[in-house]
Amino acid sequence: MEQEKTNRTRIIGLRLTPKEYEKIEQKWKASTCRKLSDYVRRIIFGKPIVATYRNQTLDDYMAESIKLRNELNGIGNNFNQAVKKLHTLHQISEFRDWLVTYELEKKILLNKVDEVKNHIQKIGEKWLQ
Repeated sequence: MEQEKTNRTRIIGLRLTPKEYEKIEQKWKASTCRKLSDYVRRIIFGKPIVATYRNQTLDDYMAESIKLRNELNGIGNNFNQAVKKLHTLHQISEFRDWLVTYELEKKILLNKVDEVKNHIQKIGEKWLQ
């Protein structure tokens, strides 16, 4: 048996409004099809389309976690700089200034740690529902 030639040589022109194109493009990008033409061909011929699935809760959690991590890293850097400054102090007045700054940084750090705990608690509650 001879196999049928599979080269696609016929073109169909189709005009869409920007909204129509945007809608098709969104659906195409949410699928596993690599090309828009493959996606449209599958729709036309009634072939199954595999849609990707994104867990919005997990995406939100990751965005918030990254933000908190960056803030905690900044606070940690400030704390390290404060400790280095402590090792270079020679006068009591400088030490007092360092203590005031240290207490402020400690409060910020503890607030961020509480924020992380609350965020983890919220995620845990969502998973248990």
